[in-house]
Amino acid sequence: MPLGVLYLVPNALDFGTADVSADMADRLPLGTLRIAARLGHWISENAKTTRAFLKRVDAICALQRPLQEISIVELPRAPKGRLTPMVGLDALLAPALAGADVGLVSEAGLAAVADPGALVVAAAHAATVRVVALPGASSITLAVAASGLNGQSFAFVGYLPIDAEQRVARIRELEATSRRLRQTQVAIETPYRNAALLAALVAELQATTRLSVSVGLTLATETTRSAPVSRWRDQPSDLPTDIPAVFSFLSA
Repeated sequence: MPLGVLYLVPNALDFGTADVSADMADRLPLGTLRIAARLGHWISENAKTTRAFLKRVDAICALQRPLQEISIVELPRAPKGRLTPMVGLDALLAPALAGADVGLVSEAGLAAVADPGALVVAAAHAATVRVVALPGASSITLAVAASGLNGQSFAFVGYLPIDAEQRVARIRELEATSRRLRQTQVAIETPYRNAALLAALVAELQATTRLSVSVGLTLATETTRSAPVSRWRDQPSDLPTDIPAVFSFLSA
């Protein structure tokens, strides 16, 4: 029996914001929406938000089966983001192994990028299930593009430590790496800690290091400010506590 395809379906970047009701046609390509509309099996971080995603898809491209008949399996995660041993990867990929196409979707942005779904993708390759990544927005690449920093070499470093001392040590380590490799460093943070991370970066980075902060990418209110740290110190900025931001910096 032919195997199904694992589609990596991007989600809009407006998760948790006031713009979440925006037309999905303004967020994702039509081809991506058409494929999402025909899938009857999904692997997701959260079933409730995946149903909300599919309702937005349905408003543009009618779902090929009622939402109640679509199978949505949540991706179990241990504290460190690993799959729990109670649910095997084969169980998650069972529909694809039986010949049905399956969608993998994240809460926001590209599935399997800065996302535990990468483990499912690895398992699909091991099982010779075809993997197709569908086009959509990634906050990481959009932020790098809008920053004016080095887009030829950049590293996504995820979340920085919450502990103040550990965060300072990590910032200095990343700045040294940036200086040595001429490489842009890209980090994210939970929105309610945006201000704390910005304050730490402005305080600890060298004055000549260029810092860029992109807020609310793809939203109508999106902004990107990119300037040397010295200017951030002279002209402070307030960040919202309810909208995602991406922080990038490049050492001079």
